[in-house]
Formats: sequence, C-alpha cells, structure tokens
Amino acid sequence: MDNFARLLKESWTLVEEHRERLSGHFYARLFLLDPDLRQLFPVQMSGQGDRLLEAIITAIHTVGDPESFDEFLRALGRDHRKYHVDAEHYATMGVALLDALRSIAGDGWNLEYDQAWREAYAAISEKMLAGAAADENPPFWHAEVLTHERHGPDTAVLTVRALQHPLRWKAGQYLSLEVPRHHPRVWRTYSVANAPNDDNVLEFHVRSPGAGWVSGALVRRVKPGDLLRLAAPMGSMTLDRASERDILCVAGGVGLAPIKALVEELTSYNRTRWVHVFYGARRASDLYGLAGLRELVAAHPWLSVTPACSEDPGFDGEQGDIADVVGRYGPWTTHDCYVSGSAQMVRSTLRVLAADDVPPPHIRYDTFGDL
Repeated sequence: MDNFARLLKESWTLVEEHRERLSGHFYARLFLLDPDLRQLFPVQMSGQGDRLLEAIITAIHTVGDPESFDEFLRALGRDHRKYHVDAEHYATMGVALLDALRSIAGDGWNLEYDQAWREAYAAISEKMLAGAAADENPPFWHAEVLTHERHGPDTAVLTVRALQHPLRWKAGQYLSLEVPRHHPRVWRTYSVANAPNDDNVLEFHVRSPGAGWVSGALVRRVKPGDLLRLAAPMGSMTLDRASERDILCVAGGVGLAPIKALVEELTSYNRTRWVHVFYGARRASDLYGLAGLRELVAAHPWLSVTPACSEDPGFDGEQGDIADVVGRYGPWTTHDCYVSGSAQMVRSTLRVLAADDVPPPHIRYDTFGDL
C-alpha cells in the first residue's frame, strides 16, 4: 500500500500545476466518448473541474488510510446520485481521466504510474458505486424556503423544509444545494447551521460578496416559497459523545454555521464539558450571529463566547485575527477542537493549535470559500 500511495502522489506532481488544462482535457475527452453525458452538467462549466480535482486530490491523499478512504468515497458516491451517474458513466470517466493524466504529464508518465491510477480508479469507482447502492434515500430532496433574512449586503440566513422524505443529518455536517429556478444542475456545499430535528427544517448561512452563482442567488434572489434541492449530508466534523474533554470551537464569518449546530446539539445533553466558542469577523457588523450565541450563553453556564474583529478599532471586544485571539487564550492541549471558516482562517488556527501541541486526532475542521 505504501508503494501504491507513493506512486499516486509522485505522479500527481507531474500534473498538479496544470489543473486547468487537466480538467479541460478530461471533460473534452469525456463528452467525446459519450456526448449524452453533457446534459448531466451545467451549461456553464466554470468551477466544475475544480470540484473533480478536489475529489481526486482527497482520494489520493487518503489512500494510505483505508478507513478514511472508504468513508470518503462511499459518501461521495451517495452524493453523486444527484447527478444521475450510473456504473457505465463511471467506466467512461475512468477512460477520460487516464487519457487526461497521460496527456498532461507528458514524457514523465510511465507504466507504473499508469497501472497505479488504473487500480486506484477501479477502487474509487467500486467504493462510490457501493455507497450509492447502499443508500435507500432519494438522490435529492425537494425543499421549500421558509424564511430568508439579509444581514448586510452579502450575507443571508435562510431556513428550508425538506419535503416528502425525512432528511437525517448530524450536527457539523454539510450538504450540496441547488437553486433549480436560477442555476439548474449547479450544486454548492453548505453546512447545516442547526442541530437535527423532527421537522425536517434546516438552516443555512450564506455569504456572497461577488456574483457567485448559487450563493449569489441564495443571498439576493431566493425568497420564501421558492423550491430548492438538497443532496445527501456529508462530512465528519461531528461531536464525539464518548469524549470527556472540554471543547474549543473557532468560527470565522459564515463558518459559524456548523459551530452553531454543534453547540445546539450540545445543549440537548451536555452537563459536564466546558465549551468555548471564538467567533471572528472583520467588522462588528459582520458578527451577524452574535446575538443568538449570547442567548445560548445566558441559558447554559458551561458555554462561553468570545467575539473578535480584525478591522474594527471601535469594536468593544477582542481585536485581531481570530486565530491570534485563540492563541492568547490557550493552551488548548486537552480540548476537542472544531474549526470552521475560510481556508486562510483555518490554516492559521491549525498552526496555533499545532503550536499548543493539540493531538491531530482531537482537531476537526471545515473550510468555506466565497462561492
């Protein structure tokens, strides 16, 4: 397995800096092999290749960890049911992927790399198909928008109710969401911002500072009564109920969503673990969820919330990037740590926790881009 993983990672370095060309070649070859597959994808393919490559990168970096490899791919297979992908499509995608890798890698490609990728893709497709086959849920849920609240020009909090079938998720998980009225067949991932409930109601926090397709529609165009589509929940940033360690939660911007869900779930059973939430943004006006967190603090003595602003000198609270603020309050060596926010914020916080010698198995995190 070690040599197999080495070959995959080694060969990936030949194409890693040419991701755009790789995805372009893959899709060109895929649609040439099977033109009917084009209708499964959005009209505008911008960003589609990035998601493919992210899945490939995650897969090849977890191949040395059989449990994580299996869990990730089974979940990915369940998620891909929303695209109406079947076994025949997986075979075609495998041919297109190998052709793209060979073409972009050029003279550096060899037979060992080729065989390693053939075996890897066979394992990937087998586990994804197994995950899809084992799922008794629908490929996606129709959902009605119940409420929609704007917080400033680029952030919205909305609640939706999944229709027809129960949707089961765990606090801290995320799922894919489609706005079929405005952007059909374009899916983006968002964390659920509330704990599981029997009403099939989910809350989402969305930020769109630019003209992002799905996020832009969710912030500026969606209104109560509109219909969305939700895919199967994914992600492992969930609570370890067997742990007796205290908890550190670090949220940046709309990264508050899964942290809020985790805290809500803790309110249903926690009595002994101290929970410290650090919530950061640039300006005080961006701390849209602070009032709700303070209501939870008032009701639960084991919970504390420390807000911080990095670009608001007038803010009556902690000043600086949230990762630096967390570092000032440490050490966190004996805590279970949950981190959610932008990629830069997560990286900075992970460095702080590493400096505190927090064991990696005690850290779970998620990242959010501006989608």
